Amino acid sequence: MTILGAADSGPSCYSRFVNEWFCWQYVEDRHEQITDALVEHVLITLAALVLGIAIALPLALLARRLPRLESAVLGFSTGVYTVPSLALLPLLVPFTGLSAATVVIGLGLYALTILVRALLDGLRSVPDDVREAARGLGYGSARMLTRIEMPLALPVVMAGLRVAAVSTIALTTVGTLVAYGGLGDLIAHGVARDFRAELMTAAVLCVVLAVVLDVVLVLLQRVLTPWTAGAR
Repeated sequence: MTILGAADSGPSCYSRFVNEWFCWQYVEDRHEQITDALVEHVLITLAALVLGIAIALPLALLARRLPRLESAVLGFSTGVYTVPSLALLPLLVPFTGLSAATVVIGLGLYALTILVRALLDGLRSVPDDVREAARGLGYGSARMLTRIEMPLALPVVMAGLRVAAVSTIALTTVGTLVAYGGLGDLIAHGVARDFRAELMTAAVLCVVLAVVLDVVLVLLQRVLTPWTAGAR
Protein backbone atom coordinates (compact mmCIF):
# COMPACT_ATOMS: atom_id res chain seq x y z
CA MET A 1 0.00 0.00 0.00
CA THR A 2 1.25 3.50 -0.76
CA ILE A 3 2.67 5.34 2.24
CA LEU A 4 0.22 8.09 3.14
CA GLY A 5 2.12 9.75 5.90
CA ALA A 6 1.70 8.16 9.28
CA ALA A 7 0.39 9.91 12.34
CA ASP A 8 3.12 10.63 14.87
CA SER A 9 1.54 8.75 17.73
CA GLY A 10 -1.17 6.19 18.37
CA PRO A 11 -3.38 4.33 15.94
CA SER A 12 -4.89 6.36 13.10
CA CYS A 13 -7.47 5.93 10.37
CA TYR A 14 -4.83 7.12 7.94
CA SER A 15 -1.28 5.89 8.13
CA ARG A 16 1.12 3.67 6.27
CA PHE A 17 -0.88 0.68 7.47
CA VAL A 18 -4.43 2.09 7.61
CA ASN A 19 -6.24 3.76 4.72
CA GLU A 20 -9.89 4.31 5.59
CA TRP A 21 -12.41 6.23 3.48
CA PHE A 22 -13.93 8.17 6.36
CA CYS A 23 -11.42 9.70 8.75
CA TRP A 24 -12.23 12.66 10.98
CA GLN A 25 -8.66 12.73 12.26
CA TYR A 26 -7.53 13.60 8.75
CA VAL A 27 -9.96 16.55 8.74
CA GLU A 28 -8.60 17.75 12.08
CA ASP A 29 -4.97 17.35 11.04
CA ARG A 30 -5.35 18.99 7.63
CA HIS A 31 -8.14 21.51 8.35
CA GLU A 32 -6.11 24.49 7.12
CA GLN A 33 -5.33 22.80 3.81
CA ILE A 34 -8.96 21.74 3.40
CA THR A 35 -10.26 25.22 4.24
CA ASP A 36 -7.90 26.87 1.75
CA ALA A 37 -9.03 24.47 -0.99
CA LEU A 38 -12.70 25.05 -0.15
CA VAL A 39 -12.37 28.84 -0.18
CA GLU A 40 -10.51 28.72 -3.50
CA HIS A 41 -13.22 26.45 -4.92
CA VAL A 42 -15.99 28.84 -3.86
CA LEU A 43 -14.23 31.95 -5.17
CA ILE A 44 -13.47 30.39 -8.55
CA THR A 45 -17.04 29.11 -8.89
CA LEU A 46 -18.61 32.48 -8.06
CA ALA A 47 -16.23 34.39 -10.32
CA ALA A 48 -16.96 32.01 -13.20
CA LEU A 49 -20.73 32.41 -12.74
CA VAL A 50 -20.44 36.21 -12.68
CA LEU A 51 -18.32 36.12 -15.84
CA GLY A 52 -20.77 33.73 -17.48
CA ILE A 53 -23.73 36.02 -16.75
CA ALA A 54 -21.80 39.07 -17.97
CA ILE A 55 -21.18 37.36 -21.32
CA ALA A 56 -24.51 35.54 -21.59
CA LEU A 57 -26.76 38.58 -21.11
CA PRO A 58 -25.49 40.54 -24.14
CA LEU A 59 -25.61 37.38 -26.25
CA ALA A 60 -29.20 36.67 -25.19
CA LEU A 61 -30.23 40.27 -25.91
CA LEU A 62 -28.54 40.07 -29.31
CA ALA A 63 -30.33 36.82 -30.16
CA ARG A 64 -33.67 38.29 -29.14
CA ARG A 65 -33.17 41.54 -31.05
CA LEU A 66 -31.86 39.82 -34.18
CA PRO A 67 -33.70 36.46 -34.51
CA ARG A 68 -31.63 35.50 -37.55
CA LEU A 69 -28.58 35.36 -35.26
CA GLU A 70 -30.23 33.19 -32.63
CA SER A 71 -29.02 29.92 -34.11
CA ALA A 72 -25.48 31.26 -34.33
CA VAL A 73 -25.51 32.52 -30.73
CA LEU A 74 -26.94 29.29 -29.34
CA GLY A 75 -24.59 27.27 -31.54
CA PHE A 76 -21.60 29.19 -30.19
CA SER A 77 -22.63 28.82 -26.55
CA THR A 78 -23.29 25.11 -27.01
CA GLY A 79 -20.19 24.54 -29.12
CA VAL A 80 -17.88 25.89 -26.41
CA TYR A 81 -19.16 23.24 -24.02
CA THR A 82 -18.11 20.48 -26.41
CA VAL A 83 -14.44 21.51 -26.11
CA PRO A 84 -12.84 19.17 -23.55
CA SER A 85 -11.45 20.88 -20.48
CA LEU A 86 -8.18 19.02 -21.10
CA ALA A 87 -7.89 21.09 -24.28
CA LEU A 88 -9.59 24.37 -23.33
CA LEU A 89 -7.52 25.21 -20.25
CA PRO A 90 -4.15 24.59 -21.97
CA LEU A 91 -5.36 26.75 -24.87
CA LEU A 92 -5.94 29.63 -22.44
CA VAL A 93 -2.63 29.25 -20.61
CA PRO A 94 -0.54 31.19 -23.21
CA PHE A 95 -2.83 34.20 -22.63
CA THR A 96 -3.58 33.99 -18.91
CA GLY A 97 -0.77 31.83 -17.58
CA LEU A 98 -1.00 29.23 -14.84
CA SER A 99 -3.46 31.29 -12.82
CA ALA A 100 -6.95 31.21 -11.38
CA ALA A 101 -8.02 33.47 -14.26
CA THR A 102 -7.48 30.57 -16.66
CA VAL A 103 -9.96 28.43 -14.75
CA VAL A 104 -12.47 31.27 -14.28
CA ILE A 105 -12.51 32.09 -18.00
CA GLY A 106 -12.84 28.45 -19.00
CA LEU A 107 -15.68 27.78 -16.58
CA GLY A 108 -17.40 31.04 -17.52
CA LEU A 109 -17.42 29.95 -21.16
CA TYR A 110 -18.78 26.52 -20.23
CA ALA A 111 -21.62 28.16 -18.28
CA LEU A 112 -22.81 29.95 -21.41
CA THR A 113 -24.48 26.76 -22.63
CA ILE A 114 -27.05 27.01 -19.86
CA LEU A 115 -27.11 30.74 -19.12
CA VAL A 116 -27.67 32.05 -22.66
CA ARG A 117 -30.69 29.82 -23.21
CA ALA A 118 -32.05 30.52 -19.72
CA LEU A 119 -31.82 34.28 -20.24
CA LEU A 120 -33.36 34.05 -23.69
CA ASP A 121 -36.23 31.87 -22.47
CA GLY A 122 -36.72 34.11 -19.46
CA LEU A 123 -37.02 37.26 -21.55
CA ARG A 124 -39.44 35.54 -23.89
CA SER A 125 -41.62 34.48 -20.96
CA VAL A 126 -42.56 38.10 -20.29
CA PRO A 127 -46.15 38.61 -21.60
CA ASP A 128 -46.49 40.94 -24.59
CA ASP A 129 -49.33 42.84 -22.96
CA VAL A 130 -47.03 43.73 -20.06
CA ARG A 131 -44.53 45.20 -22.49
CA GLU A 132 -47.26 47.14 -24.27
CA ALA A 133 -48.52 48.54 -20.97
CA ALA A 134 -44.99 49.60 -20.03
CA ARG A 135 -44.51 51.34 -23.37
CA GLY A 136 -47.80 53.14 -22.82
CA LEU A 137 -46.39 54.43 -19.53
CA GLY A 138 -43.35 55.82 -21.33
CA TYR A 139 -40.78 53.13 -20.58
CA GLY A 140 -37.79 53.15 -22.94
CA SER A 141 -35.82 50.07 -23.97
CA ALA A 142 -33.25 50.25 -21.18
CA ARG A 143 -35.79 50.99 -18.47
CA MET A 144 -38.08 48.30 -19.85
CA LEU A 145 -35.29 45.74 -19.59
CA THR A 146 -34.16 46.61 -16.06
CA ARG A 147 -37.52 47.44 -14.46
CA ILE A 148 -39.96 45.14 -16.24
CA GLU A 149 -38.42 42.34 -18.32
CA MET A 150 -35.55 41.16 -16.11
CA PRO A 151 -37.59 41.04 -12.88
CA LEU A 152 -40.34 39.03 -14.60
CA ALA A 153 -37.77 36.79 -16.28
CA LEU A 154 -36.00 36.01 -12.99
CA PRO A 155 -37.85 32.75 -12.15
CA VAL A 156 -36.76 31.19 -15.45
CA VAL A 157 -33.28 32.72 -15.28
CA MET A 158 -32.72 31.58 -11.70
CA ALA A 159 -33.70 28.02 -12.63
CA GLY A 160 -30.98 28.05 -15.27
CA LEU A 161 -28.51 29.70 -12.90
CA ARG A 162 -29.05 26.94 -10.34
CA VAL A 163 -28.16 24.30 -12.93
CA ALA A 164 -25.14 26.31 -14.07
CA ALA A 165 -23.97 26.74 -10.47
CA VAL A 166 -24.05 23.03 -9.69
CA SER A 167 -22.35 22.25 -12.99
CA THR A 168 -19.65 24.84 -12.36
CA ILE A 169 -18.91 23.50 -8.89
CA ALA A 170 -18.27 20.09 -10.42
CA LEU A 171 -16.20 21.47 -13.30
CA THR A 172 -14.04 23.65 -11.02
CA THR A 173 -12.20 20.48 -10.03
CA VAL A 174 -10.61 20.32 -13.51
CA GLY A 175 -8.71 23.48 -12.60
CA THR A 176 -6.19 21.14 -11.00
CA LEU A 177 -4.69 20.97 -14.50
CA VAL A 178 -3.24 24.44 -13.85
CA ALA A 179 -2.92 24.01 -10.06
CA TYR A 180 -6.08 26.02 -9.32
CA GLY A 181 -8.71 23.37 -8.84
CA GLY A 182 -9.82 24.08 -5.29
CA LEU A 183 -11.11 20.80 -3.90
CA GLY A 184 -10.06 19.22 -7.19
CA ASP A 185 -6.42 19.56 -6.09
CA LEU A 186 -7.18 17.41 -3.05
CA ILE A 187 -9.06 14.89 -5.20
CA ALA A 188 -6.16 14.64 -7.66
CA HIS A 189 -3.67 14.24 -4.83
CA GLY A 190 -5.85 11.62 -3.15
CA VAL A 191 -6.12 9.62 -6.35
CA ALA A 192 -2.38 9.85 -7.08
CA ARG A 193 -1.40 8.76 -3.55
CA ASP A 194 -4.26 6.32 -2.97
CA PHE A 195 -5.23 8.53 -0.03
CA ARG A 196 -8.84 7.54 0.56
CA ALA A 197 -9.61 9.97 3.38
CA GLU A 198 -8.42 12.95 1.33
CA LEU A 199 -10.34 11.83 -1.76
CA MET A 200 -13.58 11.18 0.15
CA THR A 201 -13.40 14.41 2.15
CA ALA A 202 -12.95 16.55 -0.96
CA ALA A 203 -15.69 14.72 -2.85
CA VAL A 204 -18.18 15.10 0.03
CA LEU A 205 -17.36 18.79 0.36
CA CYS A 206 -18.07 19.28 -3.37
CA VAL A 207 -21.54 17.76 -2.89
CA VAL A 208 -22.21 19.82 0.24
CA LEU A 209 -21.05 22.98 -1.51
CA ALA A 210 -23.40 22.31 -4.43
CA VAL A 211 -26.36 21.80 -2.09
CA VAL A 212 -25.58 24.93 -0.07
CA LEU A 213 -25.19 27.11 -3.16
CA ASP A 214 -28.44 25.77 -4.60
CA VAL A 215 -30.28 26.60 -1.35
CA VAL A 216 -28.77 30.09 -1.34
CA LEU A 217 -29.96 30.69 -4.91
CA VAL A 218 -33.47 29.47 -4.04
CA LEU A 219 -33.62 31.87 -1.09
CA LEU A 220 -32.24 34.68 -3.25
CA GLN A 221 -34.93 34.03 -5.85
CA ARG A 222 -37.63 34.25 -3.19
CA VAL A 223 -36.25 37.58 -2.00
CA LEU A 224 -36.01 38.99 -5.52
CA THR A 225 -39.40 37.68 -6.68
CA PRO A 226 -41.77 38.10 -3.71
CA TRP A 227 -44.78 38.20 -6.08
CA THR A 228 -44.32 34.49 -6.81
CA ALA A 229 -44.92 33.52 -3.17
CA GLY A 230 -48.61 32.90 -3.81
CA ALA A 231 -47.87 30.59 -6.74
CA ARG A 232 -45.44 28.58 -4.63
